[in-house]
This record gives sequence, C-alpha cells and structure tokens, in this order.
Amino acid sequence: MLHRAETYEDLVAGFRWRIPAHYNIGTDVCDRHAPGNPLALIHLDETGRAHRYGFDDIRLASNRFANVLAAHGLVRGDRLAVLLPQAPETAIAHVTGFRAGLITIPLFTLFGPDALAYRLGNSGARAVVTDRGGAAILATLRDRLPELERVYCIDGPGEGAEDFHALCARASDAFAPLDTAADDPAVIIYTSGTTGDPKGALHAHRVLLGHLPGVELPQNFFPQPGDRFWTPADWAWIGGLFDVLLPSWHHGVPVVAHRARKFDPEAAFRLMAEHEVRNVFLPPTALKLMRQVRNERPPGLALRSVGSGGESLGQEILAWGEAVLGLTINEFYGQTECNLVASSCAGLFPVRPGAIGRAVPGHHLRIVDGEGREVPDGTPGQIGIRRPDPVMFLGYWRNAAATEKKFAGEFLLTGDLGRREPDGTLWFVGRDDDVITSGGYRIGPGEIEDCLLRHPAVAMAGVVGVPDPVRTEIVKAFIVLKDGVAPSDALAREVQDFVKTRLAAHEYPRRVAFVDALPMTATGKIVRRALREIPDEAEAG
Repeated sequence: MLHRAETYEDLVAGFRWRIPAHYNIGTDVCDRHAPGNPLALIHLDETGRAHRYGFDDIRLASNRFANVLAAHGLVRGDRLAVLLPQAPETAIAHVTGFRAGLITIPLFTLFGPDALAYRLGNSGARAVVTDRGGAAILATLRDRLPELERVYCIDGPGEGAEDFHALCARASDAFAPLDTAADDPAVIIYTSGTTGDPKGALHAHRVLLGHLPGVELPQNFFPQPGDRFWTPADWAWIGGLFDVLLPSWHHGVPVVAHRARKFDPEAAFRLMAEHEVRNVFLPPTALKLMRQVRNERPPGLALRSVGSGGESLGQEILAWGEAVLGLTINEFYGQTECNLVASSCAGLFPVRPGAIGRAVPGHHLRIVDGEGREVPDGTPGQIGIRRPDPVMFLGYWRNAAATEKKFAGEFLLTGDLGRREPDGTLWFVGRDDDVITSGGYRIGPGEIEDCLLRHPAVAMAGVVGVPDPVRTEIVKAFIVLKDGVAPSDALAREVQDFVKTRLAAHEYPRRVAFVDALPMTATGKIVRRALREIPDEAEAG
C-alpha cells in the first residue's frame, strides 16, 4: 500500500486506504499467487530439515480442510481454534477458517488447562486444530467445554482427537470460498490478560489490509525483490500472525517457519544466514538474548530490514543492532486491539532511542486525556488512536461494557502513556499501570531498564514501583545476571550507582533483587504485576 517517497511528509500526503467492500483474507493470501505454485513457506522441522510449500499447496490443503469442516457441520460464524506452534498446519487452519467464513482463534501451546478452558469456553469454539500435546490437555477439559465438538490432531488420532491429515487426504480439494465483507468477523485474538480475565479482540477481514502500511514502513518499504521473512514470534501472537505470516503472503513473499521449543540466539543467527532471510521481526526479548551471545556480525547474514515491537527499545540495543545485524532496528508500536499504528523508519527520518517513531500513514495518533481530549505537544497523556481505522478491532467478544470503556470520544484509548513532539515523534512512557510515582516524579520503567542493560554484569532487567511511606513509591529493579556473575550487596550498590550517574538521582533503583528469570507473557513482555508479587528473599542492597 505504501509508495516510496523521499520524505515522511510526502509519504503521508500521498497515502490513501484502498479497502474494498468485499474482502477475504484466505483468498487474498493464497489464491492470487497460486498459479505456478511459487514458494510460500519453508518449514524447518525439529531436526532442521527443510520442507517447502507453494501457494497452490496452501490453497489446495485449505480447500480439503474446509470440506472436512463443512462435512462436520461447521457453518459461517462458527469459531475454529488453532492450538499449534509455527507449522504448515497452523497457516492452513487459519487460511481455511477465513475462506470458510469461520472465526479463527490463535492459541499459544504454552497455555495451561485453565488458560485454554477460559478462551475456548468464552469464544464458544466448536473445533480445535492441535498436536498430540494439545490434544492430551483438551481431553481433560471436554466436560468443561460443551460447545467444543471436534478436535483435529496433526500427529494422528487419539484421546478424543481425530486424524487431521487422514481426514484431509480423503476430502476434495475443490471448495468455493465464501464471499465475505471486509467488515465481517475473521479472528478473535485474546489479550495477554496481565490484569483481569483475558478479553477477546474481535477483528474483521479488513484487519490484514489495515496492517500492511505498518509492516511495510518498518521493514523499509517491504516487499523488495528477493525478500524472505522470518520471526521467532509465535504465530498465536498478533505479532507473528499479522505482522509477518499473512502480510508476507499478501505480497507473495515466502516465510520461514521453525518450531522452536525454546529460543536459541545462536540458532537464530544460523537460521537467518542459512535460509537467506532478508526481513525479520525480532521482539525485544529476542534481541536482548542475541546481544548476550554475539558482539560482532556473524558470517552469511544478509538482512535488509529488522523490525521490533512489544517493549520499548533503548540506545544499547539500537547500537548493538547496527554493529552486529548491520542495520538500524526500526521499532514499531501497536496493541492487539489496534496494531502497527506507529513506527520508525531509518530511511525517512532519524531513529531516536526511546521513541516509537511517528504515526504510520493512514493512522491518526494523538496524546489525549482520559476523556479523549487532545493535550498539547510535550504533555504526557494516553496514546489515542482516532476511529474509524481499518486495523481497529470490532470490539471485545461478548463484552460490550469493556468495548465501550476502551473508547473516549473519537479515540481508542490504548492505556499506554506517551508524549508527542511537534514533528509527530511519539515517545512511549509506559503502561498506565506501570508508571512509577516517586517523590512527585512520574517515572517510566523502560529508560531505567535500558540503562541497566548497559551494565556489563546485567543480562536482563525489569523495573517496577513498590510502596514507600515517604515517596509514595520507590524504584525496584529485578536483575538477571550474566553467566558467571555472582550476586552480592556490592554488585547491587554498583548497579544503583551506575543508574544514578547516568539517568537521575530520583530514578535509580533504591532496591535491587537478583533473580534467575523474569516473568514474561507468552509474547515476551515483562509481567510487571508478577514482579511486584516476588518475595524479597533475593533482595540485596
């Protein structure tokens, strides 16, 4: 959708949305590219062996599964859950659901029984596609899920699950995709649920078209000839499914998929080099882990663009990216309800550490108060996104009250605090409930975490505010040390001084706790609420 321009201002001025009245994600991402069966997917199995699939392979496979679902009674509007990692069947299941007029539900394989039961029950899913491990968990939940009628297992039959591949092999590969409106529902993506029950963000088919500018800008005017995309982010996350897989297939660009049980930074470098990856989305957690193992460019790496989002980046990671990846990492911003609405782009304007960039063309972002009124540039407030917007959700599934609360006037309220400069540069301050109020100061945790990462002993860091009778709150840092470094009171004081002398006296962590790991959401974000609940036994300083 973006046409290259010399300046950001020209890019915005020349942009127009092109959203047709009728649109279907499933036909868009494979049918247009099917003739000749060009490469769509390179799937690396657990042994590292590569399996290749063309766009027509995806089309025919989704047709077969659509016929299976129709024979089993699923009809337009029914919910189809996908409980799988990065795998061909994951993509096929979603494409099938879209083409058949169903509503798909991506689910993380890391979810336990209660998390799955809630999402499947809340959505009223009638069918699930999963693997052997998922089928075993679902077998224990069936009596809690009266609307769940079918479980399809890609590893064969068992424990109340039917053989996905055997059923598809017997089905016809001819299927007429349903004619869907751009505003018809297509997918429910559940929020991470760090506070309260998770909410299902219901998106329309147009959501993919709404994502395109926000993918193309941080990936330096994606696509270009020879592009090939990969991300370690799970396809159950909006960042994996709608920031990488589906936008790539919209453009006919092949995607590399790998089922990683645990992120291995050295393996990530090898994968990108061996499979000629040119475009990557690397979440901040992945970048921090990669930074721990390499400080020089690995051989064979030929990246053209690197994007990151989910947590704010800082100077340390940006500098490392330029030295090791050979590129400026373009940070982007959004959330499940309205994704990829702001981005940096080093080719158009300077990337400033700590800034999340500028509004992606087609999206209108402002800093507003709780009533949806715009505040002056430079004044902190909530990041608001003006409606209507093609990438904006239809609402929370079966939760009209929460949907209404998400909006104030003409703006969707993100719940994120930020500030805006006159040139449109946006700065992320923190989640509304993450900002620390100490001695009259409002402190965002991101800047302190970035500073801590610059200390040679620190591998990862999370920062929260904890109650204090004098200052209301004080800053507390939870630190994961690098291998071979032992925690001590002396090291805690050293880390405190490191921040005090580089940021400000009121921002240094007055309390330090050394921990083995930080609590993370399934999407790799620090769960600061969980940090506040960690007991003080490990505390030093």
